[in-house]
Amino acid sequence: MNNRVIKYAAAAVLAFGLTSCGIYKKYELPTDNAVVNDYAKALQAEQDSTTLGNLGWRQVFTDPLLQRYIQTALDNNKDLDNARLNIDIANAQLKGAKLSYFPSLAFAPNGAGAKYGRNDMNWTYQLPLQASWEVDIFGKLLNQKRAAQVGVEMADAYRQATQSQIIAGVARCYYQIVMLNQQLDLTRRTAVIWEDQVKSMKLMKEAAKTNEAAVVQAQANYHSLLASIPDLELSIHQAQNSLSLLLNSYPQTWAVTSDMEFNMPATIDGGVPMSYLAVRPDVRAAERSFASAYYATNLARANFYPSLNISAAGGFTNNIGMIVNPGKWFINLAGSLTAPLFSRGRNIAQLEAAKAQQQQALNDFQYSILNAAGQVSDALSEINCAASKREKLMLQIDDLEKSVNYTEILFTTADATYLELLTSRASLLNAQMAALNCWYQRVGGIIYLYQTLGGGR
Repeated sequence: MNNRVIKYAAAAVLAFGLTSCGIYKKYELPTDNAVVNDYAKALQAEQDSTTLGNLGWRQVFTDPLLQRYIQTALDNNKDLDNARLNIDIANAQLKGAKLSYFPSLAFAPNGAGAKYGRNDMNWTYQLPLQASWEVDIFGKLLNQKRAAQVGVEMADAYRQATQSQIIAGVARCYYQIVMLNQQLDLTRRTAVIWEDQVKSMKLMKEAAKTNEAAVVQAQANYHSLLASIPDLELSIHQAQNSLSLLLNSYPQTWAVTSDMEFNMPATIDGGVPMSYLAVRPDVRAAERSFASAYYATNLARANFYPSLNISAAGGFTNNIGMIVNPGKWFINLAGSLTAPLFSRGRNIAQLEAAKAQQQQALNDFQYSILNAAGQVSDALSEINCAASKREKLMLQIDDLEKSVNYTEILFTTADATYLELLTSRASLLNAQMAALNCWYQRVGGIIYLYQTLGGGR
């Protein structure tokens, strides 16, 4: 009878082992998904260190003031600090998962007293040292450790994504202030010219060369231009506050350059290879999230199989059948094999949920790849369109400057009306403001492209 039990037990253990091979399998990228296959091939491709995404941020942003602000943000920004702390948390969880392989020890002294009838109080005590060890037969601890390792890598990818976002955010805010300062300076210089024009119109009216309507119109346009200055000043103030927040500082005024030279330090021709997108931290984080979901599914499968625990206790006691004084040493050894029976329905539900979450993670991973490709494409288009538009605007500005000069001459000889002069000047100012906006759009496109390529590693 005992031999039969042993045979049946051995057969059961063998069956468990044969059916549980999948729970030991290490994570691999699926091969039945075209987008994921492209990603897998990209991981094997050699990286070009001269591409924009692989350049250090100091190589891309060479302005000394901007470099100082970016470094300040990297040192002080609380979002990045929290991302670093997430790595510390993940490392602690990994350490705990690794230590789960070792036995746990506990010291649990206890004592009690009992008195029956007229007998004296009898005291018993134990001073045990207890040890417990879970033997990882079916990979529960293994999958927990692998998931914890993936968690560390995912936290590091999120940290890198946060760092890239902060670098780009500081640069965008910095150059937005540069652009707004230029627009404010242009508006103020134009206001001086228009103020002189109002004075000239008044003199011409006194000389009977124009009428009161033209003078009033000139004053109205001058006041309209002055009214736009507070809006620009408010925008600058808000941008300065945004930069202060990125630098983890109280609101203050930050100095910026007046130099508007900013060019892409590396060229990207013919689109962006998938190998550039594969190193994006957010894409890498999505891939690691999928790996974590894979190990969570393996762990849900492992819950169907028995758990083997070995325990031992030893120490000093006087509670041995009858009270013994002084006490004696004792030692106990035990082992238990626990197989789930009535919890099978719960385990099935947990496995189904884990599989669904794994599919969700795969969908998110695939979307992150496609989204990354779309963002890079948008950034490239924005750079090219802004550069082309600004080139046309600069030609328009040249023509409008000539038009203003010609109209002023004609106006003094009464061959042009004040409306024509006003139209030419307003058109020139609008074109100049639009050219500044295009400059910032192109600069912002370069910064956005750097971020979408995972720059700042």
